[in-house]
Amino acid sequence: MTWPKNSPALSAKAIADLNEKFSDLDAQLGFEVTEEFEPFEQKNDMFTRAFWDKTVKNEDSQAFFDSYRMEFAPRRGAGFNQKDFALRNAAWAISDIISGRNEDRGLREGFQSAILNDTPIADEKVAVEDNGAQSKEIKSLAKLFGADLVGIAEIDPRWHYSARVDTREMKSVPIELPTDITHVIVMGHAMDKELVDTYPSALAGASTGLEYSNEAAIVIQLASYIRNIGYEAIASMNDTALVIPYAIKAGLGEYGRNQMVLTPEFGPRVRFSKIFTSLPLIADTPKPMGLTSYCNICTVCADACPPKALPYGYPSAKSTSPSTIKGVKKWSADCEKCFGYWAKLKTDCAICMRVCPFNRTDSLIDLIWYKLATSRFRKLGLKIASSRQKAARLKAKDWWQSIQN
Repeated sequence: MTWPKNSPALSAKAIADLNEKFSDLDAQLGFEVTEEFEPFEQKNDMFTRAFWDKTVKNEDSQAFFDSYRMEFAPRRGAGFNQKDFALRNAAWAISDIISGRNEDRGLREGFQSAILNDTPIADEKVAVEDNGAQSKEIKSLAKLFGADLVGIAEIDPRWHYSARVDTREMKSVPIELPTDITHVIVMGHAMDKELVDTYPSALAGASTGLEYSNEAAIVIQLASYIRNIGYEAIASMNDTALVIPYAIKAGLGEYGRNQMVLTPEFGPRVRFSKIFTSLPLIADTPKPMGLTSYCNICTVCADACPPKALPYGYPSAKSTSPSTIKGVKKWSADCEKCFGYWAKLKTDCAICMRVCPFNRTDSLIDLIWYKLATSRFRKLGLKIASSRQKAARLKAKDWWQSIQN
C-alpha cells in the first residue's frame, strides 16, 4: 500500500511551533528541548550503524548478529550454552518472521519500517460518539490482546525519525505515514522477571525476544481491529518514531539514568510498541511520578555497568555520539561502549535493568520503599536501598532447574 508522504523534514519554524504547542506538557514531563534540537535519523541508531558505520561494524558486531542463527551461536558455559542460545533465538522467532517477510523490498518491519497492514480499512466507519469512552474501550482491547500497560498520546512529529532505513543498501529514505493520524496508542509489555534476573546471559535474552514476539502479534491484532471499524491504524515497534518520548507522554512512566522508561508497575522491565491512528481518542494527562527525581540521586545502574557506558551527574544536552538525539537535555549513554560490550557477549546486556531498584517485587518492604523513593523522602529511600543486600544474579542453571520443579 502506498501512503501519502510526510511533509519534508521539520523546519526550524515547525520545531519552534511544536515546542510552543507542547511547552506546558514538556515542562511537566521534564523534556527540555534546546535550540540545537534535530529530529533523529534512524540510520544513526547503534544497531543500524553496526551494518554501515566502519567505526562500529567489525568482527564482534557481525558475530553478535550471526548468533541469532543457531548454527553460529557460540557455546561457552553456563548462561551461554546451546540451550540458552536456543531458547533466546526461539523467543525471537515470531518477531523474526514479521521483520523478515519483506527483506527483498528493503523493509525490516517493526525495526527499520512500520509493520505493513494485511487488513484493509473498512469502507464504513463505526461512529464514535464519545472519545473518552472510545479511549477506555481501546485500552481494554489492547489488554485483551495481551498488553500489560496502555496509554494514549497526541501525535508529536518531533519524535518521529527524519528518515527510515532501506535495509538493502542501508540508506535513508523518506518515511511514509497517512496524513490523518492524530494519536499514538502506546503499549507496554512486561518482561519475565526471572529471566531478567539472569542478565548478563544468552538465556536472559529470551526475556527480550519473548516480548518482541508478543508485541508484534498484539500491535498487528489491535491495528487490524481499528482498521476493521473504519479508521487508519499503523502497527509499529522500534520503527518510525522514538517510543520512549511517546511512552512518557502517554503517562506510562518516566525517564531513567539507565536510558529506559521507568514504570510504576514494572520499573524498567518493559518493552514498548505503538499504533499510529486516526481513531478519535483523548490523550492521557501524565502526572509526575517521582521516579526520575530518585534517579537524580541514585547511581546503581551506572556503578554496575561493566563497560562504564552509563552517565553520572544530572541530565545534559551534550553528547558527541551520532546515536544520541541532538538538543534534548537527558541522560545519554556512551552508545559505542554499550553496544561494544553486547557484541563481545554475543547477546544483549541489561545489567542496568536487573539492578535498578524500581525492578521490584510486591513485598511489603518494596512497597514501602517505593512510596519513600518517589516522594520528598527519596533520600531516605536511597539510604534504605543502599543498606539492603543487592539482588544477586540468578544463575542460569538455577533458572533451568526451577522450570523442572
